[in-house]
Amino acid sequence: MKKTIICAFVVLQATFTWAQQAIFGAKAVVSPEIHEDKSVTFKIKDSLANTIAIVGDWLPRNGYAVEPAKMTKNEEGVWTYTSTPLTSDLHTYQIKVDGLITTDPSNPFVVRDVATLYNMFIVPGGNANEYLVQNVLHGTVSKRWYKSTGLDMQRRLSVYTPAGYENSKENYPVLYLLHGAGGDEDAWLALGRAAQILDNLIAQGKVKPMIVIMPNGNVIQQAAPGEGIKGFYQPQFMMPKTMNGTYEETFNDVMNFVAANYRIKKGKENTAIAGLSMGGYHSLHISRYYPNTFNYVGLFSAATLPTKDKISPVYEHIDETLKKQKNNGYKLYWIGIGKNDFLYKSNQEFKQKLDSLGMKYEYHESDGGHEWTNWRDYLILFLPKLFK
Repeated sequence: MKKTIICAFVVLQATFTWAQQAIFGAKAVVSPEIHEDKSVTFKIKDSLANTIAIVGDWLPRNGYAVEPAKMTKNEEGVWTYTSTPLTSDLHTYQIKVDGLITTDPSNPFVVRDVATLYNMFIVPGGNANEYLVQNVLHGTVSKRWYKSTGLDMQRRLSVYTPAGYENSKENYPVLYLLHGAGGDEDAWLALGRAAQILDNLIAQGKVKPMIVIMPNGNVIQQAAPGEGIKGFYQPQFMMPKTMNGTYEETFNDVMNFVAANYRIKKGKENTAIAGLSMGGYHSLHISRYYPNTFNYVGLFSAATLPTKDKISPVYEHIDETLKKQKNNGYKLYWIGIGKNDFLYKSNQEFKQKLDSLGMKYEYHESDGGHEWTNWRDYLILFLPKLFK
């Protein structure tokens, strides 16, 4: 017992000393360090580890799993790895220390994807310039609670209002932007950089100022994990009732709250809906379930048609409601999918259905698969087409 206490004290003392050195001017480990050629160096100070590797989204994959890249240790116990030049993007990574997956202690910037934490950094020079905070006017991001009578609970959503909204009397068009499975009302802000993209594109005159509503699509949740009355719990990838029609049936609760609390331009010509993966599925079915509500629909790597076990009024008469949507008229039906996306085949089949019904759409095919790299790019492509 005495030895255990002494060991614990030594660990705490070492941690305290390390922290004090960082505060009082000892040379800190810089990680990651982005070089002019867009290669990136990572450093971990750990003299006790036997092996350390980096697991980054730019590395080769074996199926869905990333192949770790080994780091090398110098005489001072600093492990180093330098990547090849990386693409302009928001990149994520983890550190693998003697088989244990963790985060880079020198990089305080982390993001949660479902239940996993990743370090993040941005390599500028291309589309990722739109993910950066630029010297432009900025909109406001707020978290609002609304009453969902259909779900009998208070629920939280995220709202982006453009720069100048608070001081004007102007009405604005509205985009409902939906997340994927495992996400929540924070996903498009944290991983999608939606606020930065909107600020930058609006400032450049490429996108009309708009209100963007980012609801929580998990109908059994009040809010993101840790933000509701259930407190802190392990996030799940697929929750009950997320794709059984309940969300689509109760989406009017979201729209009614927005209409009552924000200065929005009325009419379908001022209303858009888009989403990724599960959110694309919701966008597809919400837009035809309320067939004269949205002039603009965006499906980003969308799940498309329901399986036969999905019994809900929402999923009845799909062809007929799509035809009604077509006959009512819409301005844009936009589909984006990666060539390596596991939903690629189902998207091609859905395109064939639209073709058979004579529904016009705009199709964008990209490299890559089911990933945020594509979804951020799709948002950049989609936003300038709205409300023209």
